[in-house]
Amino acid sequence: MQQKWPDLSYQKGKATYDTLHMFTQIVGKIKLATLPWVNHSWHVTLYITPSGLTTHNMPHKNENFQIDFDFIEHQLKIKTDKNEFRSFDLHGISVADFYQKTFEKLGDLGIDVKIKPVPVELANPIPFKDDTFHATYEDDQVAAFHIALLRIQEVFMEFRSGFKGKCSPIHFFWGGFDLALSFFSGRRAPKHPGGVPGMPDWVAAEAYCREVSSAGFWTGNDSLPEPAFYCYLYPEPEGYKTATIQPGGAYYHSTLGEYILPYSKVQQAENPGKVLLEFLNSTYHSGANLAKWDRELLED
Repeated sequence: MQQKWPDLSYQKGKATYDTLHMFTQIVGKIKLATLPWVNHSWHVTLYITPSGLTTHNMPHKNENFQIDFDFIEHQLKIKTDKNEFRSFDLHGISVADFYQKTFEKLGDLGIDVKIKPVPVELANPIPFKDDTFHATYEDDQVAAFHIALLRIQEVFMEFRSGFKGKCSPIHFFWGGFDLALSFFSGRRAPKHPGGVPGMPDWVAAEAYCREVSSAGFWTGNDSLPEPAFYCYLYPEPEGYKTATIQPGGAYYHSTLGEYILPYSKVQQAENPGKVLLEFLNSTYHSGANLAKWDRELLED
């Protein structure tokens, strides 16, 4: 966990992140269309690989296929259990191009999947087929993002190893473009009010139907224009927002309702993994204690 972590910049990477976000939404929606619903939307997520992101296996009629983002060769790759393979380059194409190419390649393989062709979790989404605005793919920004995901996943795995209750995989949500890990108390939670842009209220209500402590990482947005780690509890216990959280530089973001640790604070540390693990443990321990989780049952 002491290895060097890459520099990430929201300002330098924003155009690439925004384009890649839409690329992953298209692929994620294909996964959504092929699999039965799993609680908390865990069936739709992507997973980190040594070369990028993957859907893992998806069934289609009498065959199976997988879609991979290769961030080393910078290609989208589709393969089937019949040893068929299609790919295309990610450079210099818009979201509209990506949408067209993806479904052309699937059609070549005899895979007919229908998706709702509009992004989710955005206030003013552009339909994929009309999105020629997002068309930036810079190799260095993508490569740094991928290496950061690998480093973060390693620390999340260490954090995950101490929890014995219901726990999510370490997975990538294409809706919010974030890597996430969630722990659950085992108790029911009050109904979530919804109100997430581009998301049906029932999806949010189902996702938060149990008490949860979630931690994650995302590349930033207009409300928080920097890559950052986050942690929140639902429902948030009284006193959580004023708890003492480590390390220095972590703070409670009142608009987002989350604790935030800027990625730069981790990346610049002598031991980045240790600093991130301190944040993950500090936010979880404070929240679980305030919410009176049965930590003896969940951790011993």
